Amino acid sequence: MEYIYAALLLHNSDKEITEDGITAILEAAGVKADKGRVKALISALSGVDIEEAMAQAQPAYAPVAVAAPAAAPAAQAAAPAPEAAEAGKEETTEEEKEEAEEKGMEGLSALFG
Repeated sequence: MEYIYAALLLHNSDKEITEDGITAILEAAGVKADKGRVKALISALSGVDIEEAMAQAQPAYAPVAVAAPAAAPAAQAAAPAPEAAEAGKEETTEEEKEEAEEKGMEGLSALFG
């Protein structure tokens, strides 16, 4: 990942993405640059429009709308609902435990029966 980040730093700085540039950034970050990986990255990025690639990837990382602080009182009013949901979870877990015990007993009876 650090190799790609180095290339993006060069791109965002409006500098040409070169082996020397990537190597310099990696070494500044304390990473020993592997010349083979640097050359492979340069080769892979040749002919790639980085702006277009980033624009296509952007919808996957688009920011999510967040409720305004005015919604906080409504959230407080809805607070008892999670307690009811938790009670339902406890009941299902107890039922699941009983079912698991019954299945375990069935397995034991097959061993001894």
